[in-house]
Amino acid sequence: MLANTMDLLVGGNRPRRNGPAPRDPERTRERLLQAAFREVYRSGFQSAGLNAILAAAGVTRGALYHHFGSKEALGYAIVEEIIAPDNRGQWLRPLQNCEDPIDALIGAVQGLSVQPEAVRGGCPLLNLAQEMSPLDAGFRQRLATIFRNWQDGVAAALRDGQNHGKVRRDLEPAQAAGLLIAMVEGYGSLAKNAQDAKVMEEGIRNIVDWLRSMRPPGNH
Repeated sequence: MLANTMDLLVGGNRPRRNGPAPRDPERTRERLLQAAFREVYRSGFQSAGLNAILAAAGVTRGALYHHFGSKEALGYAIVEEIIAPDNRGQWLRPLQNCEDPIDALIGAVQGLSVQPEAVRGGCPLLNLAQEMSPLDAGFRQRLATIFRNWQDGVAAALRDGQNHGKVRRDLEPAQAAGLLIAMVEGYGSLAKNAQDAKVMEEGIRNIVDWLRSMRPPGNH
């Protein structure tokens, strides 16, 4: 989870309340989106209260339906405009034009948040996948796209690393990428269940050790 997303969760971008804000449709939409993300993260999508979102954003119900049309559309926007970019920034951007994908992935893993808010709430992507994928095809398809792009991006970087002698040749990139995702999300779930940052810290160390084992012999 990136720092800018953590800022949203701890309320760093809440609107000021000292008088009415000038009309600014884009800013209104962004406030709604940020407030909705925080509420969904705390309560889950189904339990997220529209009144709480409106109060946090400082806007009317009419503004909500003007910008998003429905609660589901608001949820889809959270996935597409907050969760997906956060995932790309955490995992895929560091792999672009990197010299060593193992180093880049280690950096991404070590950058995972162990702040109390992140451990207590868990991964926003996995939370929504577990809650909504069995219930709503719109959520399932959008979340599946994020997971697929994540796996494909890591696999492509590992494949390129093999071509440049940075990654073991006996590794199957797509399988390794899937295992990385499973470990990251699995340790996040264990830490959330335990409500203990030490679980995530141990998980990060274990994932880093596994990533280092993917280097060719003599390159550890």
